[in-house]
Amino acid sequence: MTLSVTQSDFQAHIKKYLDQVNDEDETVYIACPNGSSVVMLSQEKMYWMKKALQAKEDSLDYAVARDQLIKHNVLSDDPIVESNDDYWKNF
Repeated sequence: MTLSVTQSDFQAHIKKYLDQVNDEDETVYIACPNGSSVVMLSQEKMYWMKKALQAKEDSLDYAVARDQLIKHNVLSDDPIVESNDDYWKNF
């Protein structure tokens, strides 16, 4: 789940939001008064995002990072592929 809060709300309830990020794996978007915003996420989630970006797409490192990002609900899970006999009919 993702939360969106104002900067003043974040400042007033910082412990609550830090706990949600660390304990519940939440991502918090903080809207600043000047129109910009920042995102707060767990260090583990950021680690796996960086690993996925740095790894080659067909490598084991990428596959592990992708699985971790699916676990953290950053990426959606792969669709289930229906099994059929079309492949074996070619022989």
